[in-house]
Amino acid sequence: MSSSLLARFADRFDGPDLRVAPTSVLSASVLRVEVLAGLTVALALVPEAVAFAFVAGVAPLVGLYAAFIVGLITALIGGRPGMISGATGALAVVMVSLVAAYPPGVGVQYLFLTVILMGLIQIFVGIMRWGKFIRLVPHPVMLGFVNGLAIVIGKSQIDFFKTADGTWMPTGQLVMVLALVALTMVVIWGLPKLTHAIPAPLAGIGITATVVIAFGLPVPNVGDLASIAGGLPTFGLPDVPLNYDTLTVILPYAVILAAIGLIESLLTLNLVGEITGQRGGASQECIAQGAANTVTGFFGGMGGCAMIGQSMINVKSGGRTRISGVAAALFLLTFILVASPLIEVIPLAALVGVMFMVVIGTFAWNSIKILAIVPRIDAAVIILVTIVTVMTDLAIAVVVGVIVSALAYAWQNATRIHAKAHVTPEGAKVYAVQGPLFFGSATGFIEMFDPANDPSVVIVDFADSRVADQSALQAIEAVAAKYEAAGKSIQLRHLTRDCHKLLTRAGHLMVDSDDDPDYAVAANYSVRTGILGGH
Repeated sequence: MSSSLLARFADRFDGPDLRVAPTSVLSASVLRVEVLAGLTVALALVPEAVAFAFVAGVAPLVGLYAAFIVGLITALIGGRPGMISGATGALAVVMVSLVAAYPPGVGVQYLFLTVILMGLIQIFVGIMRWGKFIRLVPHPVMLGFVNGLAIVIGKSQIDFFKTADGTWMPTGQLVMVLALVALTMVVIWGLPKLTHAIPAPLAGIGITATVVIAFGLPVPNVGDLASIAGGLPTFGLPDVPLNYDTLTVILPYAVILAAIGLIESLLTLNLVGEITGQRGGASQECIAQGAANTVTGFFGGMGGCAMIGQSMINVKSGGRTRISGVAAALFLLTFILVASPLIEVIPLAALVGVMFMVVIGTFAWNSIKILAIVPRIDAAVIILVTIVTVMTDLAIAVVVGVIVSALAYAWQNATRIHAKAHVTPEGAKVYAVQGPLFFGSATGFIEMFDPANDPSVVIVDFADSRVADQSALQAIEAVAAKYEAAGKSIQLRHLTRDCHKLLTRAGHLMVDSDDDPDYAVAANYSVRTGILGGH
């Protein structure tokens, strides 16, 4: 479990060991690999950006500009070299309701302002260094995330086998497209066994495109989606009223988009880090995503975040430095400005084949086998997050997975609390508490004591426990009140320094001797009741 499942499958499909840090020596061969990896990513970005623009209800160039600007800025200052960012479906499905709420041409202006506010929120999160909380995402949630995302990526490719009216292609054409997809996948799988001179996905796209053009096969190509020709993005303020009413409209969308974008970006950051052997960079990635989206909003882009599919293509193609990400963005801009006729003839089947190989390499196949081995709650979390990711979106799935994991952890710790009791030669009864005292174990803690039958002096020893929260304070006070009502005294012993501070701030303790955090001697505290009350 300690080794990256993604890295294992990346090895399987690409040959060389990918779990290495970016090289510090920029040789000609390294530069070639980085640039070719960027070209491969750029080719895969085109249909994705166009498709997500359609999902959001905006023009194709709005998605392409976002892919270029977000990809370029995050490649330059992001937290993880090798990551690819751009317009994503997870954000597009949220944007569409905002765009659709206004007449054509007006909704997209509100979207641009929303993307700017979204970026400012992400910058604030990065400055506050809240990105580190991604560490709270348990490994079962990560497995469910990659599995669900693999399924979502796979499902999104199905539309390329349909016609414009949503029906399946004619049988002959469908068989032809499936054969071309299979050809691309075979090239990607087999080429690394022969040579690593060029990225296998790029070779797969090139060979399939050559076959289609040479034989004049009637299959859909990139140009059938939409024209990608355009000019340079231009700076402009969103054409909407800058007032309180506008803020009330865009703020909920901006918060949701910022959260989804950061969650997807930080999870992708962790996954790419496992493959490339890199660590850290969460807060830097938040700032980079925020800066990219802020700029994108001013230049007519729909915003974006990290893309696990394209990031995996980049890493599997050999991209290890910022050069590959920058190259991908610049190639994409080149396609828009001057090379659109060439890119528009690339068959969609070649790009679908690349994405299917990404799906195979992304899905954590070993998670199916370990479902019968890991604790049942972990297996349930893996399945739950996978299903929620497919049925709703990534952000909801991760939040649900973390909540379920946290509740399971709290319950497991709640059942651990118990006490070993003994009577001292002086006649005092000592309860040696074991296990954490917090909201989940407070009731069990109260039930451990017997005020009616205990002697006049009771000592609660916390050497093997910890007072964690307000519920713990409430439980201590409740126990003390019962002994007080019975005319007996209770003392606390062996509090850690942080527990002592917590209790003292609440005004609970009458300190009889100095705190001893090293437990060299026993330090006893009597409890003042009636502070927190009964509610």
